Parts: sequence; structure tokens; C-alpha cells
Amino acid sequence: MLKIVNISKGFNDKKVLKDLSLDIHDGKIFALVGVNGSGKTTLLRTVAGIYKADNGYVEFNGYDTYKDAEIRKDIFFVSDDPYYPFADNMKSLKMFYMSFYDFDENEFDKYVSLFSLDTDKNISTFSKGMKRQAMLCYALAIKPKLLILDEAFDGLDPMVRKTLKKTLSDFVMDNNSTIIISSHNLKELEDICDEFGMLEDGKISTYGDLLEEKQSINKYQLAFKDEIDESVFDQFDILHKEKEGSVYTLVIKGDKDEIRNRLRELNPAIMDILNINFEEMFIYEHEGER
Repeated sequence: MLKIVNISKGFNDKKVLKDLSLDIHDGKIFALVGVNGSGKTTLLRTVAGIYKADNGYVEFNGYDTYKDAEIRKDIFFVSDDPYYPFADNMKSLKMFYMSFYDFDENEFDKYVSLFSLDTDKNISTFSKGMKRQAMLCYALAIKPKLLILDEAFDGLDPMVRKTLKKTLSDFVMDNNSTIIISSHNLKELEDICDEFGMLEDGKISTYGDLLEEKQSINKYQLAFKDEIDESVFDQFDILHKEKEGSVYTLVIKGDKDEIRNRLRELNPAIMDILNINFEEMFIYEHEGER
């Protein structure tokens, strides 16, 4: 299990993470989401043991990820802009990773073939997406127990994104590993991640099972024959409300059946219930926190 306990991290006079705590269970794919500048990369680098927390600590399987060097052999971090030595091709860089990790060459060759990469070509000539794919080949060949991907799908075309998602799902099932993914493209995370955490103002503002959270937030469209007093909606946990003509659109958090029955008591002429996707959930939750 990954345990993040009361960590704070700042740079100069700016506090980025503020007394943040979070547990992530083994065998899960966890989505870390937040607006630009919310501290996602700082959190990921602190979890990976690259940054030292100013306060608090991060433990993976009972070991401090910053203090205990041995546990970092079970952790692999892929940054949003992977660095490669200028003169290296994939074959020469493989030797570097083999000297530090228990490296499975057969797995490496499998992923190189899957992503159709040329191992003799200088990596510096690769596109941004190809560089990311190359780093994933090394990461998956190492078989880390904790894989951290910052902006995992950036620069990848649709077919590669589809391949990557299946590859990551299979990797977790085969190795009982944990994956943390941050991405601006929330739609890409929706069909692969089990759990999510929303980072806001240096803390995790919302956390939970992705499917359960999505099911707890629904969009209700209501039309009334006559004007109503909008204070009747105060009884609900409304994340978003808008009105167009006689039609109200309400995004409400809570049990769908209970809310539907309570809304029926208001005698709407029309009522429709719509599901929301992960991107909409993020937007409405973010609005609700303000």
C-alpha cells in the first residue's frame, strides 16, 4: 500500500502541498486530477522519492520512499517530458537500466514491438509521443510495484492511447502493481482508472472509487408549468444550477433514487436524469468546492 501522510512541500515562499494525506491500495490504477498549477507533478515527484517533503512522509509497502533507497527499485517515474542522453538509442539506454534494475529483456522486446519503435534510432530524433512510449518500454520491463505516470497520454495518437490503456490494465492484473496516472485528458482516464483523487489548493479535496463517485453525481433536467420559488432546491446538494426558459438543469450529489423521489414531490411537468462523465464530474466538483 502507498501511504501519504500529512506531507507539505513548498518552493521558496510558495506552498504547493499542504498537510496532504492519501492512501492508495495495491492493484489499483489511480487517477490524480487537478487544474494546472495545482501541484500534481510536485506530488508525484514527492511520492517517487525525487523530492523530500518539508513535513510528513510517504511510505510504500512500509518503507519511506525518500529515505529508503532499496524501495525505489520497486518504483518507476515517467515524467511529462522524459529526458534522454543525446547520443543514446534504445539499445544503449537499455544497458543503463539493466545495471540498476531487475530488467526483463523479453518483456522489453515485447513492448518495443507493440509500440513499433526502432531501437537503433537515436532517441533524440523521436517525437514527443515516441519518447514517452520508449520510456514506458523500460518501465514495464522493470515491472515496478509502483508505476507513476505524469501526463501519460500526452502526445500519443488515438490508436497508441488505446494500446497503452490495455497494456497498463494487463500489467496491473499480471503483477498486482499500483499505477498513478495524471492527465489533462480526463476522458482517457475514465475507462482505465479504479480510483481518483482531486488535488485542489494543496490538498486532496475529493477522493474515492471512480465509478461510485460518478454514480453519486447526476444531472437532472426539470420543467415546470408555473414559476416556482427556487429556494425549494436548497434542500439538495447542488453542484451546478442553470435555467433556460422554463427548464432547470441541476447537477446534484447524492443517492439518485432518493433525489428523484424528492424532485417528483415538486410536481415537475417533465423530469429527465442524465449521467455525467469523469470530465464533467471534475468540473462540477471543482465548482462545488468554490
